[in-house]
Amino acid sequence: MGSRYGLEIRSALPADAPGLAALLSAAGHPVAAPVLAERIEALRHGHGTALLALEWGPPSGIVVLHWYPVLEQAAPMAQITTLLVAPDGRRRGIGRQLIKAASQAARMAGCGAIQLLAAAEGNGLTEFCDATGFVPSASGFVRPLRKRG
Repeated sequence: MGSRYGLEIRSALPADAPGLAALLSAAGHPVAAPVLAERIEALRHGHGTALLALEWGPPSGIVVLHWYPVLEQAAPMAQITTLLVAPDGRRRGIGRQLIKAASQAARMAGCGAIQLLAAAEGNGLTEFCDATGFVPSASGFVRPLRKRG
C-alpha cells in the first residue's frame, strides 16, 4: 500500500500470523498463529481487509476494516474493528498511517464514511480520534471519507 520513513503499510497475509500473534498477545488479546492465519485468509476473501504496519521486524501495528451496506446512506459504511499499535511504536505516527491506509481502502471499496468502534476510555483514544478527524458517535467515532462541497 505504501511506505513512509521506513514504515511499510500492506495487506496482512497468512504468513504474517506468527508476528501478529505476538503483537496481539502483548496487547492482552492472545490468538494462536494458526487460527490467525485462517482468519486472515477468510478476511481476504470477504468484505474487508487487515493492514499491517511494518518497520524492521514483527508488525508494529494493525488495522482491521470491514464494509457493508447501510439503509441511511447510499454508499457502504466502513468500520474499523481493530486498531492496535505496539507499545514501543506509539506516539510515532503509526496509528495515523494505519488510519490513512484504512481510509484509502474504504474509499476504494466505495464507502462514504468510516467508523471506529471503540469505547472512549481514558486511554488517549478520544484525543487520537479528534486529531485524525473523527467525531464521537453513538457506537464509537465516525468521519466522512470525502470532502463535502
